[in-house]
Amino acid sequence: MNMQMTARSFLLLALTLTLCPVSALAKDNHHSHTSKYAGQEKREIKSLSADDIAELRRRGGWGLAKAAELNGVPGPIHLLELKKEIALTDAQIAAITRIYDGMKAEAVKRGEKLIVLEKELESHFRNRTVTETILRRSLAAIAEARQALRFTHLAAHLRTPEILSEAQIRKYNALRGYTKADSCDAVPKGHNPAMWRKHNGCK
Repeated sequence: MNMQMTARSFLLLALTLTLCPVSALAKDNHHSHTSKYAGQEKREIKSLSADDIAELRRRGGWGLAKAAELNGVPGPIHLLELKKEIALTDAQIAAITRIYDGMKAEAVKRGEKLIVLEKELESHFRNRTVTETILRRSLAAIAEARQALRFTHLAAHLRTPEILSEAQIRKYNALRGYTKADSCDAVPKGHNPAMWRKHNGCK
């Protein structure tokens, strides 16, 4: 009797160990079917998050000016935020403010247009009225609006270097964390420390 119970116990244990990995795998496979977009179906405009819309409506950069910003070409809004640290003159502040105000007006207008176009595409899919012709026309309009918005932001960056000194540009990039801010202390041998700091925009 004991031998029969022992054999039966071993058999049950073997079956349990065999079935457990299969069950776990089935569970994993079930979860893997869940889309990473789950939850986004509740958005007003599926292709834009609430943060995206808010950023566009407040003339935010939306990452469209990275090609300039991360290559050392300053943006007007951040220059104005750092005007004291960079020691901008009144004339420089006035010039940069004009660039910023012009960019802001265009960015808000073009950002709103992009939102409207995305909403129209959303509506066609929601109402099942989309066709290939509508889709092509809609995507072309969205691409054009996005290009115009990106141009607005990048063009503003394009105009700032002519207003700034090289030292101010270096200071900007150091303050923004793109370069190391060690040029003020690392005075090369043979250079006058005061002149070196002056030319590098050091205080």
